[in-house]
Amino acid sequence: MGGAAEAAVGNEPPVIAVDGPSGSGKSTVSRRLAQRLGARYLDTGAMYRAVTLAVLRAGVDPNDAGTVVKVASSVELVVGTDPTDPHISLDGELVDGPIRGPEVTAHVSAVAAVPEVRRLLVEQQRRIIDEARQSTGIVVEGRDIGSVVAPDAHLKVFLTADPAERARRRSAELAADLHTTAEDLARRDRLDSTRTTDPLAQAPDAVVLDTTELGIDEVVARLEALLPGAAA
Repeated sequence: MGGAAEAAVGNEPPVIAVDGPSGSGKSTVSRRLAQRLGARYLDTGAMYRAVTLAVLRAGVDPNDAGTVVKVASSVELVVGTDPTDPHISLDGELVDGPIRGPEVTAHVSAVAAVPEVRRLLVEQQRRIIDEARQSTGIVVEGRDIGSVVAPDAHLKVFLTADPAERARRRSAELAADLHTTAEDLARRDRLDSTRTTDPLAQAPDAVVLDTTELGIDEVVARLEALLPGAAA
């Protein structure tokens, strides 16, 4: 790994945690930042979505925690961490498209709230992060990265944006109705923030960045400047 990342943290590849609600820009920003740093990229939300897809395909009620855990324990997830071509496979099948469907979106918060599902996936996420620490470093995005998954990250960022702007971005991305999208985001915010295990939360030492009025490149530049050792 060269350039900005190496200059930022000396000889130790960086681990960067990017948390925030849907529509805050964290996926695009995280991928772009990883590319800029020559680092890997991990979308932890895709992992919960893949398990949710498996639950739905098995005909299991997403609110039946015991059976959900059985499904989560039996599937094989393989996560590609190339920021230029991230992917996830479920039992050998690439599912990047299916996990973004409306049915998965409607039920992922329920599946992600199951403590044992979170334990299983956090273990896998930490293994991926530990491997990246030995080589290129990694930018990890989600809702509990700085607080739970990688509390020792070199940089923790919590991205946010005005709810109306978040809804506008997400509806444009999905070509969906704006009002329906806004309601769905509010529902997910409520579920993710109030779940008992590892809720959406800002780590105490995270830098909060409101992206409402910022472009992607501007956000990425600000995050690069926040890395330890970055030039003033």
